[in-house]
Amino acid sequence: MAGMFELFVDAESAFRFRLTAPDGTVMAVSKPFDTKTDAVAGIAAVREYAGMGLVTDHSTTSTDAAPQAIWNDIGNHKDDSPLPKIDFHGRARAVRRAVSGPRWAGAIHNLS
Repeated sequence: MAGMFELFVDAESAFRFRLTAPDGTVMAVSKPFDTKTDAVAGIAAVREYAGMGLVTDHSTTSTDAAPQAIWNDIGNHKDDSPLPKIDFHGRARAVRRAVSGPRWAGAIHNLS
């Protein structure tokens, strides 16, 4: 079973979403959004990019952490390589347009 996105309003009256695991564990919480439409666009962006995300370890080494050599072998990704630039604002606009529905001017004509 897949996780679930939950849309909610936080204590500061901002829209947020959280990703929960099938057992109800909260896996991630979003930043605050001004509108519900922006939050839905954020969910769409997370859905699109989460599966392709690379892992970059910025934490300090601890005794229970995996050796650095293992992280360097994943996907042959170097820590000093630039990340691809993604137009999140353009994607969000496209999602907002799709969510808001068609913008038809004029009356709907009877086609029968």
